[in-house]
Amino acid sequence: MDNSIKEKATKEVASLINVSKLYGQGEAKVKALDKLNLIVNKGDYLAVMGASGSGKSTAMNILGCLDRPTTGSYQLNGLAVEDLDDDSLADLRNQELGFVFQQFHLLPQATAIENVMLPMIYAGISSSDRQERAEHALEKVGLKERMVNRPNQLSGGQQQRVAIARAIINQPALLLADEPTGALDSRTTEDVLNLFDNLHHQGITIVLVTHEDDVAIRAKQIVRFKDGKIIDIKGKPQSTK
Repeated sequence: MDNSIKEKATKEVASLINVSKLYGQGEAKVKALDKLNLIVNKGDYLAVMGASGSGKSTAMNILGCLDRPTTGSYQLNGLAVEDLDDDSLADLRNQELGFVFQQFHLLPQATAIENVMLPMIYAGISSSDRQERAEHALEKVGLKERMVNRPNQLSGGQQQRVAIARAIINQPALLLADEPTGALDSRTTEDVLNLFDNLHHQGITIVLVTHEDDVAIRAKQIVRFKDGKIIDIKGKPQSTK
C-alpha cells in the first residue's frame, strides 16, 4: 500500500462523503442532510452545533450507525458502513463506537460496575476480563468507591460518569456524545467536561453535540450546521495521537 494512502486510512476515523438523508415522500419529503462532507480524524474533539432541524442530530445518528444515508457514503475506520447488514452494523456499533446521551440510560437494577460491563458481554469478553476492565474504567472516571451502587444511589453527575465509563469500555474508535451535560447543573457540567478533556488528552476521538456555547468551547473544533449542511468550522485541527 502506498504510504500516503496508508497514513490517510490510519488518520481518518470517520468520513461522511456527499451524504444526503431524506425523510418522507412527495410533498412531505424533508432533506435532513444535503450532500454533507465531514471528516473526523484520530484524536479530534469536535463540537457540533446548530438550531433544531439543522441536521446535526441526523449526522450524529449516521456517525453512530443508528441510521443510514439515503445517498453518499459513510466510512468508519475505512469500512463502508452503508454496505453492512443490520447484524454487522450492531457489531460495529459495539466494537467501534461509544455513546453518551443526555439521559444516562443506565439499567436501574444493575450496579455501576454491572452497567459498565454490559457492552463487553455483547462483545463476548470473558467474565474475569470484564470485571477487571470495568473496575479500571470506573477508576478512570473517579468512581472507584461507587462500583456497587445502583443508579438511584448516585447523583446525576455520577450517573453520567458511569455512562461515560460504559461508553469507553470497549476502547471505541469514536466516542459520540449527544447533549451529555443537558441534564446536569453547572458545577457537575464542569466536572463532566473536565472528564471529556482528560479522555481527549488520552487520545480518544470525540464528537459532541451541544447547543451550549460554554460546552462547545471546550472542544478543539466547532462545527456549525444549517439546513443539512456545514456552514462553518472553527478551530485548529488536532494532530494524530
